[in-house]
Amino acid sequence: MCGILAIIGKGKEEALVQQLSKRMSHRGPDESDIHVTECGHILSHERLSIVDLHTGKQPIQGTSTAWMVHNGEIYNHIALRETVLKHHAFRTTSDSEVIVHLYEEFGYDFCHYLDGMFAFVVVDGDDFIAGRDPLGIKPLYYGIDERGRYYFASEMKSIADQCKTFSTFPPGHYYTTKTGFVKYYKPEWEEQSKAVEELDYAAIRTTLTESVRKRLMADVPFGVLLSGGLDSSLTSSIAKRLLGDSKTLHSFSIGLDENAPDLVAARKVAEVLGTEHHEVYFSVEEGIKNIEKLIWHLETYDVTSIRASTPMFFMSKKITDLGIKMVLSGEGADEIFGGYLYFRNAPSADDFQKETIERVQKLFTADLLRADKSTMAHGLEARVPFLDKEFLELAMKIKPEEKQPK
Repeated sequence: MCGILAIIGKGKEEALVQQLSKRMSHRGPDESDIHVTECGHILSHERLSIVDLHTGKQPIQGTSTAWMVHNGEIYNHIALRETVLKHHAFRTTSDSEVIVHLYEEFGYDFCHYLDGMFAFVVVDGDDFIAGRDPLGIKPLYYGIDERGRYYFASEMKSIADQCKTFSTFPPGHYYTTKTGFVKYYKPEWEEQSKAVEELDYAAIRTTLTESVRKRLMADVPFGVLLSGGLDSSLTSSIAKRLLGDSKTLHSFSIGLDENAPDLVAARKVAEVLGTEHHEVYFSVEEGIKNIEKLIWHLETYDVTSIRASTPMFFMSKKITDLGIKMVLSGEGADEIFGGYLYFRNAPSADDFQKETIERVQKLFTADLLRADKSTMAHGLEARVPFLDKEFLELAMKIKPEEKQPK
């Protein structure tokens, strides 16, 4: 959705902060803005407009002195407006605005109300709270400079040369100076002993369908990433069924040439589903030529992440060239269901379950980092239905014997 930068502490030049924020302008090519609070704190925002194209500009002010910036999507924002926030007066129809109102209503303890992917900072006077979604779908980094000012940003490149120390903001946590880091996301599935539920195909179908439905929330053209594998084929099929024949669903796949295995498989799936299918080709030479640029966007030298991000980086450029701003992607399914080949080597069902939990918890260090930064390098938002909170609670608590490869 965007890039955010917040600096808590006085004395930073507004012009410099604008320059720092513009290092992430690829994340928000549609518009940008900056706000300096009465206490001298600064919030900056680079916007990719997907929901509420006309009034959703950030930073957004609450009903009083609180201001906020947010990166991501809040899928239950309408439900929140109609229930716990029904007596609040809203300035926009943006999904993001509910965050500052939840802060006004509940103080620090509100992140569990949010259903979506998010990284945010709310500033109210000299008080502030920063938070990140349960699994770290949206990136967030924090740091402190030599004068004790706090920095929060969607990408390291905006704060690395400003801070004496900086690090990754942990998923599923919020932070305030009064509380330190607080883990608000405490799902039952993180306990290995809770994986005792019987396999229920109907519940899986219903919950995954609802997860996809939520993620079709958009006021702009969108599509699906389709590799031809089971994960992306499932989410693409559900999306097509929900949209019906009245709306075109664009699907995208990529490979070195038209005979690449993924392209052949995706072509067959797209034909069955009736999507408007697009194939993208790239060469090894193009990949090598763009490595430095890709590393700059990814902010990692991890070889696996760079290799896996290369096709996604090229495909994202082609997608946004067509005017599409959002896609569904299949990240998380292999970790949840033990889909990688090495899972068959698990010595026992308990070991299998332990590995799936650890892999899901660490998604933000690899696959989710790749999915966000290689797409947002071109102003494209990726949404991941398999990592819906309700779906995770269902799928991760299935008895491991039902999922472990035989």
